[in-house]
Amino acid sequence: MAGKRQFAVLGLGRFGISAARTLEEMGYEVLGVDMDSSIVSALTETLSQVVSFDMRDARAMDQVGIGSFDTVIIAAKNLEASLMATMLCKERNVPEILVKAIDERHAEMARRLGATKVVFSERDMARRTVMHLVSPNAVDYIDLAGSIKIININVPAPLVGRSLIESNLRSKYNVNVIAIRHGNEIMVTPPPDYCFAEGDNIFIIGKDSSLVEFERDF
Repeated sequence: MAGKRQFAVLGLGRFGISAARTLEEMGYEVLGVDMDSSIVSALTETLSQVVSFDMRDARAMDQVGIGSFDTVIIAAKNLEASLMATMLCKERNVPEILVKAIDERHAEMARRLGATKVVFSERDMARRTVMHLVSPNAVDYIDLAGSIKIININVPAPLVGRSLIESNLRSKYNVNVIAIRHGNEIMVTPPPDYCFAEGDNIFIIGKDSSLVEFERDF
């Protein structure tokens, strides 16, 4: 495991367990932590490293060497515990602190205390669900800033056989195709004479309103 990033996941609810399992499946070293000893006992066969302690306890944090981890994911349901853990990680110079926030107020406080990234798992899942409902071609999407998004969709049938320049998506919809997955090949900034083929995945960047208009037409 030498040279690989080390992760700690504080709070082993559904989000925390899923994050820890995924990281372990990817080959990373992961420490799982929860204040509830019964949860930890139940996960000893699921996660390779799992311990029970109060994440608000600075001494316990030092005993597991929390400052030596590259990334700490804080997924506690308790607001006080989440914020205290964030502060303790910041004080121990953890480079990357990701906090699962309950709401915007929690997110703002976490950022002020040192969180480098904040996620809203329920909100993000709801957005993905809605995206798939209103956009059957959508494979996934990424929020960038404000209303700007990157959406990955299966190429719409009307575009198959047409080139990028013929499709004229930038002028019609104010969106840009930034990459195309064609079979096993990924083309970043594809050439304007590239013709869309059946089975292509295309990555499009634009504002919400532009992407909605594009999806509606296709």
